[in-house]
Amino acid sequence: MFAEKMPEIINASHERLKMELRLADIQTGRVNEAHGLALSGPSGAGKSAAIAHLLKTERARLDEEGYGDATIISLRVPSPATLKFVGQTLLRALGYQISSERQAWYIWDLVRHHLRERRVLFVHLDEAQDLASRGTKHELNSVASMLKTLMTDDGWPVGIILSGTEELEDILNHDPQLARRMKTVHFESLTPAAHANDVLDLLESYCERAELTPAPDLLSLEHGERLIHAAANQFGLVIELILEAIEEAFLQKETALSCRHFGRAYQLRTSCDDEFNPFIIPDFYRIDARQVFTRGGRRS
Repeated sequence: MFAEKMPEIINASHERLKMELRLADIQTGRVNEAHGLALSGPSGAGKSAAIAHLLKTERARLDEEGYGDATIISLRVPSPATLKFVGQTLLRALGYQISSERQAWYIWDLVRHHLRERRVLFVHLDEAQDLASRGTKHELNSVASMLKTLMTDDGWPVGIILSGTEELEDILNHDPQLARRMKTVHFESLTPAAHANDVLDLLESYCERAELTPAPDLLSLEHGERLIHAAANQFGLVIELILEAIEEAFLQKETALSCRHFGRAYQLRTSCDDEFNPFIIPDFYRIDARQVFTRGGRRS
């Protein structure tokens, strides 16, 4: 069932994170290079939810196993995504403030020092594709070198978790040495033909949890196809639309979930006219679900 796809992805992420190996190194006093995990996929695919679940679970496990002093740092890549600014942002996440006048090499020496002092096992960088936003060969080399340095530090190697859009793959493929240190998980887009029935199973499960009765047409194959198309074929957006439709039903104090609630949720999300709402019109495939503010007098 498609409802089980996300747990499978998360479980794969747990396995590839190799937390057990890192903890074994700490217990035995060994210093081996750390490895990393990269999650890539289109915006709205569900990467953020998977990462949040992964980090929450791993942090809880560290506490349960007596490693409460070890930490996992998570931050979003800042803008501008220069090595210097990223280093300053990481230092702030570590609780250390530094003058912006310092040079990049000095900042990253401090980063490595405070990672060791805070016993940080993993650093998660979200929107990691922005690390190479300028796209120059020099910048890609600098990013790859910085990540490899953290993972191979002689005193305290740190695992790197990267999540971002498919442009993130260019950073890894640019440097074979970096790529071999990273395990990867890719979030595929959905297709109505392959996943409509599974999305309906997921929708039915949400209705059961919300104690709402799904309207008969809500569990039709056509509605599953509408939902996938309205979500621009992205799993994360499918979940968001389901939750927003359920919220609409609750706000209207209704006990049944219908296509009307999905139409309202989509309208609130995109500010579109009815003629551009895939939950209202018959020919919903003609709508570009990536567009917002679509109105009869203003077409893109």
